[in-house]
Amino acid sequence: MAHLRYTSTAELADPERAPLAARVVAERGELLHLYQMLLHSPPLAEGWLYFLTRVRQQLALPGDLRELVIVQVAHHNGAPYEAAQHAPIARREGVSAAALAALPDWRAAPALFSPAQQLALALADTMTRQVQVPAEQMAAVRDALGERQAVELAGVIAAYNMVSRFLEALAIHHDDERDPPPP
Repeated sequence: MAHLRYTSTAELADPERAPLAARVVAERGELLHLYQMLLHSPPLAEGWLYFLTRVRQQLALPGDLRELVIVQVAHHNGAPYEAAQHAPIARREGVSAAALAALPDWRAAPALFSPAQQLALALADTMTRQVQVPAEQMAAVRDALGERQAVELAGVIAAYNMVSRFLEALAIHHDDERDPPPP
C-alpha cells in the first residue's frame, strides 16, 4: 500500500485537477496509480506528464532500446510497478519475452540482445549503479548510436531512474486500492 493516499475521486473532479486528469487518460489510456499520486500537486503532475510524454513518444531513439533500459532501471531500483507497466510496451516494440525474462542478468544471455541493446543495457547498469560513466563507455555508445541517440539514451535512463525512485519512495504499486472508503 502506498505511503500516502491517492488523490480521491472527488479531488480529481475539482477544476484544477479535472482537465489534467482527462489529459493523462487521453495520453496514457487510463489514470495510472502514478498520476493519481502526482495529482496531489497539479504543477508537478503536469510537468511530469509533459516531460515523460516527450521522452516516451518523441525521441529518435528506437523503442526497443528505450523500453529495455526502462525495464532494466526498474529491476535495478526494485520498482516492480515500473517494470510491469513497461514490459507490455517493450513487447510491442519488438523485445522478446525471453529477453525481458533475462534482463536482471542479461550478460548471461548475450545472444538474446543485439549489440546496440547490449550497449544500452550496459549504460543503464552503469548510470543506475555507479552514476558516473567512463568516457570510453559513452564513446562506444556514441559511436554505435550517434550523438543525438546517445544523449537521448542517457536521458531516458536518467528520467526512469527518477520515475522508479519516486514510485518506491511513495510505495506506489499497481494493485493498490486507490479510492478507499473514508476512515
